Amino acid sequence: MKRWNWVLVLACAVLMSLAVAPSVLAERGVTDTEIRIGQYGPQTGPAALWGSVARGTGCFFDMINAEGGIHGRKIKYYLRDDGYMPPRTKAIVKELVEDKGIFALASGVGTATGMAVKKYLNKKKVPWVGPATGSSHWAYPPTKYVWADYPLYFDEAAILAKYAVETLGKKRIAFFYQNDDYGKEGLVGAQAQLEKLGMKLVASVSVEPMDTDLSAHCMKLKAAKPDCVIMWLLPKHGAIILGTAAKMGFKPQWMSTSTLSDIPIMYKISKGLFKGVILVSFAELPDSKHPLMLKYKKAQERFAPKERWGAFFYAGIYFVEPMVEGLKRCGRDLTRDNFVKAMDSIKDYQGIGSKISFGPEKRQGTRSLFLAKCLEGGKIERISDWMTSDLDIQTMLKKLGR
Repeated sequence: MKRWNWVLVLACAVLMSLAVAPSVLAERGVTDTEIRIGQYGPQTGPAALWGSVARGTGCFFDMINAEGGIHGRKIKYYLRDDGYMPPRTKAIVKELVEDKGIFALASGVGTATGMAVKKYLNKKKVPWVGPATGSSHWAYPPTKYVWADYPLYFDEAAILAKYAVETLGKKRIAFFYQNDDYGKEGLVGAQAQLEKLGMKLVASVSVEPMDTDLSAHCMKLKAAKPDCVIMWLLPKHGAIILGTAAKMGFKPQWMSTSTLSDIPIMYKISKGLFKGVILVSFAELPDSKHPLMLKYKKAQERFAPKERWGAFFYAGIYFVEPMVEGLKRCGRDLTRDNFVKAMDSIKDYQGIGSKISFGPEKRQGTRSLFLAKCLEGGKIERISDWMTSDLDIQTMLKKLGR
């Protein structure tokens, strides 16, 4: 009898181990029916206008789920408001990883906020696709779990500076930027391009994210007598500086990074003063007839009818298009290692931006942009084809102290 008791105990133990094994071996954030993905974004605070990026991603995932998901799995999406504050971003990402058990992080607005969580995500082996910032930190040096598809800020600045000089004939360029890595990478890019043209900035003026009175900043810019000012700012600061400059009778050619590329909203909050601003863009314009843009516009009307269709919103789609492509390439065998291989296999992928390619040592998917201009009423005119900067990456990193 005792022998049979031992046999029974052993049999039960084997059955229990088989029952537990699937949960032990399961990939974090992946079940038979679900893929858990998270994102942080400023739904409130000084950068709240950029909050629609994360909501655009949510709309995209809703569309994917409505189409049946990805190989039988639906995306479970967690969006959290970090208010554009790095300490809050850190707490949010820890919650998403350790409490919600996300498989991957999608996009995420902000250079400082992204830097606050980059090492943690890598330590936890969380795939991160499409940080919503053109910082060079994501791809240089490349790390195993990060893929960037936002063109580099110093490339954007170089393209703007070159166009200002060679096409517009401007001779005195000034730079107005946010005093952090976001602004400084743009500054260094403009300086490097002007150096190649035998020129220097006539002024570089910085602003803190929480500043609201830009009178002193504007006076410094005006005193340098520039005929062109390149802005690297929050949307609210873009509107404030244009209003302040108008009151002072200061009327240079204004240019901007893609972070102010949602022209209709910038036109509105600047009370029309955004007219004439030239900027760079990494994705199709809002009224584009590109088949994917038409498809995504219908998705917005269906899943997010209260949202405004604009560049900030569909940027949240653009940033994660490669993520969905990578998930599809994994088939049903979705693991982190397989996802890394799938992402690194992406070559010349065409979404609503320029072609994107990745590899184990190539984690900056694209460096191409085009120029656009704000017209009367907030309408938009594309004024160039796709352009690619010829700045040397290693030279730029040395200028940044890296």
